[in-house]
Amino acid sequence: GEMVFNLFDDESPVTVNNFVYLANQGYYDGTTFHRVLADFMAQGGDPTGTGAGGPGYMFEDETNNGLTFDRRGLLAMANAGPNTNGSQFFITFVPTPHLDGAHTIFGELVEGDDVLSNISLRDPGTATGPGDVIREIVITEG
Repeated sequence: GEMVFNLFDDESPVTVNNFVYLANQGYYDGTTFHRVLADFMAQGGDPTGTGAGGPGYMFEDETNNGLTFDRRGLLAMANAGPNTNGSQFFITFVPTPHLDGAHTIFGELVEGDDVLSNISLRDPGTATGPGDVIREIVITEG
């Protein structure tokens, strides 16, 4: 299935630039949704599939941009604390206001909600196989 996102390049320019750069390099192709928790979110973007991988650099948060976790379908950066963004991202299944100010929101789902609903749940602590594969992320201007 296909999901289409609108990226918030005005609100989160550094984050969007990083995501677009990695996507255009093919960095995300073949990666998985390694952590998918019911009534929370689907996390991907780690080439190791473990939750510990990244691009080898980190960049700052863009959380003071007026965006909040007020709905389903928000695209945001996963991190290991303040200013530790790399390549991992997540998509919310529900509003997650407890994440406000802690994770940079940089896009929203505009098509493919059914695909989001069908991502297989996966708890990395108990999973026996890999998560659902992200075939590719394609960036289009518009």
